[in-house]
Amino acid sequence: MKSYKLLILSGTLLVSLAGCMKVDDPFVDRVVAPVLVVIDNTVGDGGGQTGEPVVSQKVAGPVTLGVRIYELDKSGILDNKVGIDSIPVTSLAIKLTTRAGVAIGELKTDGMGKATISKTWAELGIPAPAAGSSVSLTWTGEYKGQAFSRLSRVQAVN
Repeated sequence: MKSYKLLILSGTLLVSLAGCMKVDDPFVDRVVAPVLVVIDNTVGDGGGQTGEPVVSQKVAGPVTLGVRIYELDKSGILDNKVGIDSIPVTSLAIKLTTRAGVAIGELKTDGMGKATISKTWAELGIPAPAAGSSVSLTWTGEYKGQAFSRLSRVQAVN
């Protein structure tokens, strides 16, 4: 009976100690993004609320993709009259690739922080697009020495 109580006590102690230990996530190194990347013409929110914004484009015709890059000035976050200010990031080089790593193009933001690219479905890797065809994309760049990536997807519609 004593050994049974000792076993329960040591098990409880191990569980409580294990619950107090901080374990780092081995899969994702989380770093705050240096910029806000907003994908243009998305279904729903193209900013930070959607993990993978979707852009719908017609099967016939070119595929036009756009992005806006902002630096967030949080100095007025505690003042409800000022808040967070979105400042366009100009002349920023951005690479657009498929999720498989195939290069689609290199862009540079303009004076309003916007960059646009136009491609055919074949250039995106879909020679005969049909409604529902899609390409997963990654927008990457570096701002103030910190790399960033933003996922999105373009989907064909009739």
